[in-house]
Amino acid sequence: MNDEVWIAGVGMTPFGIHRNTSVKQLVRSAIEDARADAGTPVGNFDAAVFGNVVQGLNEGQSSIAGQVALRELGIEGIPVYNVENACATGSSAFNLAVNLIRSGSADVTVAVGVEKMNIGDPTRTMANFVGGTDVHDPVSLQRTLHELGGDADGDGAGRRSVFMDIYAAMARAHMRNFGLTAHQIAAAAAKNHAHSVSNPRAHYRIAMSIDEVLAGRRLAEPLTVPMCAPITDGAAAVIVCNTAGLGRLAAQAPIRVLASVVGTGTDRPLDDYERHITRRLSARAYEEAGVGPRDISVAEVHDATAFAEILQSEMLGFAALGEGGALAERGETTIGGRIPLNPSGGLMSKGHPLGATGIGQIFELVEQLRGRAGDRQVDGARMALAENGGGFHRGEEAVAVVTILGI
Repeated sequence: MNDEVWIAGVGMTPFGIHRNTSVKQLVRSAIEDARADAGTPVGNFDAAVFGNVVQGLNEGQSSIAGQVALRELGIEGIPVYNVENACATGSSAFNLAVNLIRSGSADVTVAVGVEKMNIGDPTRTMANFVGGTDVHDPVSLQRTLHELGGDADGDGAGRRSVFMDIYAAMARAHMRNFGLTAHQIAAAAAKNHAHSVSNPRAHYRIAMSIDEVLAGRRLAEPLTVPMCAPITDGAAAVIVCNTAGLGRLAAQAPIRVLASVVGTGTDRPLDDYERHITRRLSARAYEEAGVGPRDISVAEVHDATAFAEILQSEMLGFAALGEGGALAERGETTIGGRIPLNPSGGLMSKGHPLGATGIGQIFELVEQLRGRAGDRQVDGARMALAENGGGFHRGEEAVAVVTILGI
């Protein structure tokens, strides 16, 4: 087994609406940027991992999507693995690339995630999200949501994915159990909208006040549109290697991978947060990296809604259980605060192109650790954490990935 794993290069397209750009073109842009960053020719990869969720549903490319897209770039003759893990697809692809290095199966790997969500048919796009739940047992899903959040007034909610109902029910449970307020959820959202103004790759770059967030169109109580991630297209890529592989590249500022942990949910009482998937996985990641929450300088967490960021801040140990809302409201998760979360703008402002999201988080953290994040730079960033969740099964995310990086 190799002693260390490094990120040698990263690349990312702007996240947003790319109606006239194909999946292949998005992949090319992200990988070429990552190659330039790592200083490597295209033929220098021992394996590749391709992450995507909806191309098969939207375009019919239900198999060999990675082989088709990567051959266009001259990436051929090597193992290519296709990964789908709902919203955690990108981070899962990264984890597989890391483990190929750890196992000694490769010296240099590339992981790329891509998504083309805006296809001109909103109803079809929203239908894609249903597959992130157990489609064979919709009654159980509704029972779980009712147990979490009770009945909610849906008048005026309008079009939304099933996951907005899921996050809304989880938020109402947190409000009932711990006193979380809509104002605190809006504070997390407003913070991320402010962060995104300085991110040239973000889907939205418009600052919003807490009052503006609260006044947004209602989706599912207590969520408003500005509290939720948009439908986004984009791609991101990361080149991973061991020390020997690093010698084949011309990387100027490699970043160490200290931990990469993947896990799935378990059957637990809905109010047993100590057994929550992120709580369990982050404990493993901290142990693997030999650090704790207080050692983390900056984090990108899965804020498909602003409530999710608040919950994950607690599950990751940045705040005590029930205190994540106050953490956000006090400004401690803002750039310049005690633990900056989502300096990129997060999923709700940077965007959430499912298969690319997890690697987009890695991109941001590498930029932060290299000190080249510009106006959104976290001073003195030396250790970074990414949390990326996907799907919903029996009360929590079906899968999650926690990554810790350092310099």
